Amino acid sequence: MTPRTARALRLTVHVGENATWHHRPLYSEIVHRAHAAGLAGASVFRGIEGYGASSRIHTSRLLSLSEDLPVAVVVVDTEERIRAFLPRLGELAGRGLVTLDACEVVRWTGACDSPEETDPEGKKSL
Repeated sequence: MTPRTARALRLTVHVGENATWHHRPLYSEIVHRAHAAGLAGASVFRGIEGYGASSRIHTSRLLSLSEDLPVAVVVVDTEERIRAFLPRLGELAGRGLVTLDACEVVRWTGACDSPEETDPEGKKSL
């Protein structure tokens, strides 16, 4: 297997677990919009403790404070594709914190993977 590296941009959206968009969890809506936009991948991570703009600490250690735990939605793709996605995200994440970080993606290509893989729209994927 041969490692391939590429420059990428990591988009992280920090929201509360209870945040919603039209009666749907906000984190789920972000993932579905990223998927519809053809981005390379998205994951949701649930925090065990944190605080945000309200300055109220939310923790999974105490039942009374375990509501609305922090959630991070992480999306990685090329800088061009992430920046093109930002307007779609802007409709949703007005209440969350959005960060962008430059990163490097490492993939190993083997017999099953083609370095010329494309997404459904024919664009190269990471």
